[in-house]
Amino acid sequence: MLRAKNVDSMEFAVDFMMQERVDSYFRIEPALEEVERSLGQIEDELDRVRDVSGASRLESRLEFVEDRWDELDSEIRERPRRRRRKINLADFLKTAGGDGSPAGTSGEVNNAYDAYQLLGLEFGTPLTDVTTAFRQRAKELHPDARNGDRSSEPELRRILEAYQFLKEYLSLSNTEPPISRGDYRPTE
Repeated sequence: MLRAKNVDSMEFAVDFMMQERVDSYFRIEPALEEVERSLGQIEDELDRVRDVSGASRLESRLEFVEDRWDELDSEIRERPRRRRRKINLADFLKTAGGDGSPAGTSGEVNNAYDAYQLLGLEFGTPLTDVTTAFRQRAKELHPDARNGDRSSEPELRRILEAYQFLKEYLSLSNTEPPISRGDYRPTE
């Protein structure tokens, strides 16, 4: 797919850059050819990949080539560079495991009280303690800590959702008490 996009970018560059931005074209052309060569090398190495680490290295190289192509294509078409969408961990887990909810639950945290309960905290606990509790629970429930056992993933998704809800709730409502600064008195 990237190879076809690269060819399209080259054709666009020939049609439009050669007329108006000749200097830029002569800089872009070799860079697009380098992208094409890199894609060929990646395809050649794909047949030799035998393990996960090799596949990861190849994937990293492909991402680098894609980023390079994005830079070049943005310059060719004179538009801002497209930014890759950051992956949200909760969305990733939901996608990986269906709707992300254990059986018998709605799958969504709708209020702060439920979110605090899911994390085993008292209502009104400050964000720093919420973060600490979330991290402890996540470490307990994560499949890596359970020797690959993925049976706790639905609960992990729920506490992640609860943590994200509380993070937003606490930042919007400013329910955390201010940090104590010793014996400061406003009358002084």
